Amino acid sequence: MIAQARLSSSRFLRHQLRNPSCAVSSIRSISQILRPTEAYIEPSEYHSGIKFLSLNRPKSKNAISMRLLKEFQECVYDAQGDKDLRVLIVRSMAPGSFCAGADLIERRTMTQEQVYQFLSDLRKAFTSLDSLSVPTIAAIEGPALGGGLELALACDFRIAGASVTKIGLPETSLGIIPGAGGTQRAVRLLGLSKAKELVFTGKLLTALEAKDIGLVDYVSKTGTTALDRAVELAKEMASKAPLALKAAKQAVSMAPDLELESGLDYERACYEPLLSTKDRMEALNAFKEKRTPVFKNE
Repeated sequence: MIAQARLSSSRFLRHQLRNPSCAVSSIRSISQILRPTEAYIEPSEYHSGIKFLSLNRPKSKNAISMRLLKEFQECVYDAQGDKDLRVLIVRSMAPGSFCAGADLIERRTMTQEQVYQFLSDLRKAFTSLDSLSVPTIAAIEGPALGGGLELALACDFRIAGASVTKIGLPETSLGIIPGAGGTQRAVRLLGLSKAKELVFTGKLLTALEAKDIGLVDYVSKTGTTALDRAVELAKEMASKAPLALKAAKQAVSMAPDLELESGLDYERACYEPLLSTKDRMEALNAFKEKRTPVFKNE
């Protein structure tokens, strides 16, 4: 497919270059076609229900540009409608990196209106990731700074590589504050005092320091990667009944926002629809027959 695209692009370019007035626009069009995608979803070899949302802007350590953000939004939208998806792992395609936050070089060229729109779109993208119906894991192999850490905070789990040394929200050093959920999600995850220290000081943490305060859930063992541990965790969850997994995420995620009695009512509302599912009957039959259940998301 790539070869065909390049061949077609080459023919189109030769045709357009016969007209000098089209030369510049033609070259720009071909450049857009051949530019690598900066964010995309791909399957994993480990389980059909585990998929990767891969960030692919290596030269800038996946700094969030307007283009990367647009493609990231499209990925999350596609994930929302993917009936086969059971666990989504956000990872970097560039070795030793995760996401360096907003692209500050591009930011200098943006108008005030573009900055406002970017921040609005970034918030929507991370909110959509946060509200995804399936479990999500951030595999942090390198710096997770500013918007990069805010991306990770929008995931259900964060796993860092043992050698990672820069995890934090350094925005106050740049004259701003975290603007894509960092001040809010950090408080919900860490508690008020630890979140204040993280934001006010802009301190960058190592993987182990981040784990100590609860900012990341796991640190990979020596000789392994964050992705290795993320896949291990994803496989544990992907083997469970898909409808039950979604209901569990829905119920647990609402707990911090509800009083206990209201939360118990909400839990019951999530529980009851599962009683009539085929997967529940499959689980009961498998238990009786002493075999592994085969769930079909039904």
